[in-house]
Amino acid sequence: MHRFYAPDIAETSVLPEAESAHAVRVLRLIEGDMVEVVDGKGNMYECRISLAHSKKCEVEIVGQAAVPNHWGGAITVAVAPTKNLDRMEWMAEKATEMGIDRIIPLLCRHSERKELKTERLRKILVSAMKQSLKAVMPQLDEMTPIARMLADEALPQQRYIAYCDENTERRQFEACYRPSEDVVVLIGPEGDFSPEEVKMAIENGFVPVTFGNSRLRTETAALYAVAAAHALKQR
Repeated sequence: MHRFYAPDIAETSVLPEAESAHAVRVLRLIEGDMVEVVDGKGNMYECRISLAHSKKCEVEIVGQAAVPNHWGGAITVAVAPTKNLDRMEWMAEKATEMGIDRIIPLLCRHSERKELKTERLRKILVSAMKQSLKAVMPQLDEMTPIARMLADEALPQQRYIAYCDENTERRQFEACYRPSEDVVVLIGPEGDFSPEEVKMAIENGFVPVTFGNSRLRTETAALYAVAAAHALKQR
């Protein structure tokens, strides 16, 4: 059954224009066809198309089910966007497919990308959410200076910062990660975090960690954090 995203479906019973166009023009769905609609808040609705309009496809809700995230503690990754935007988009897509709750694009001292338009990224997250049969839309923040992010008192208490400086003491991520708790992991830019940023993170309760002996690209490290969190939860 085809799946669509409509954050206000419970109130409006109407698909957004882009989803309406995809349903009617691309998939050629007609009145009476059954579809699934998720609201990004953990709910999935079984619907019957009542008006197959390419700009305003109306549906009748015939069933509803809660589809919460299946991995327990919330996973947040704060990552400095890569200079090559394709890599950031690929990371966001794959992290959503695996399961992530929040992505915070970080602005750091060594960031090669100083600005980030999130509109296209949000579309990628929607597509990945639907493709992977999830019903919760990951939160995507706007580009955030690292100092502001570190000052956020709402961040999880389980905090890690991963970086490449082999001259400082870092713990293996899997040795200190607590699977049952919410977690936030910081991943730096191509030039890594500055020493001042690492010091500031540690002062704000972040534990320095490493993901092993390999030097990973920014987007690979971010995905490693997500994949490791999921794998360790299954132990």
